[in-house]
Amino acid sequence: MISVNWRAMSAIYRFELARFFRTVGQSLATPVITTSLYFVVFGAAIGGRMGEIDGVSYGAFIVPGLIMLAVLTESINNAAFGIYFPRWTGTSYELLSAPVSPIEIVCGYVGAAATKSMILGFVTLATARLFVPIEILHPGWMIGFLALTAVSFCLFGFIIGIWAQSWEQLSVIPMLVVTPLTFLGGAFYTIDMLPGVWQTVALFNPIIYLVSGFRWSFYGNADVAVGISLAATMGFLCLCLAIVSWIFRTGYRLKQ
Repeated sequence: MISVNWRAMSAIYRFELARFFRTVGQSLATPVITTSLYFVVFGAAIGGRMGEIDGVSYGAFIVPGLIMLAVLTESINNAAFGIYFPRWTGTSYELLSAPVSPIEIVCGYVGAAATKSMILGFVTLATARLFVPIEILHPGWMIGFLALTAVSFCLFGFIIGIWAQSWEQLSVIPMLVVTPLTFLGGAFYTIDMLPGVWQTVALFNPIIYLVSGFRWSFYGNADVAVGISLAATMGFLCLCLAIVSWIFRTGYRLKQ
């Protein structure tokens, strides 16, 4: 029977959450201000000139994309910073020498980061409801997609936090890869608006499957089948789990 050190895992989880709640005002103000600005620019300035998309007003259409943008960014940043900071200060050696298994370490850090990301996702949703009426057709699927995306990208951020050897490297992938892919992943438009060849190119963007599946849980409309979106997200989760397992098995950059 596998024994789980719940106390150690809980300690890591509560420590990481405590850092979030120490700056809760700043942490919650950011998505509120950002979401409001997006609605001022896209909702008012652009949305007023656009008709409905699949029977949904443009302001409501971009809400799932805004939430995904916030969750993806925060998931990666929270998890990457959470594991990189103890590496930077040298306290990670104490954690690695403690009677805590790799699974417990990952669950503590990733669980706390995913919790923070989901809180910010719901704050973004609540802010969006102040601007446009929102109907969620499949609330259970919405929460499921949100949780699955948060956990998957927190694992990805955990990997980045171990791979990075400087504060600059810590922000390279989120800023130069993930954020552009999110903007190009149908967050503010449907790929049906693109010319034929670009619709095919867009399908190679993994973010479009996340946004499409999440938008389906709101309005029942999707760029790709919801089953494919779910399979793509699960595939990314399994890939991240395999990489994390390899990192702890080989000690890659953990003992440097």
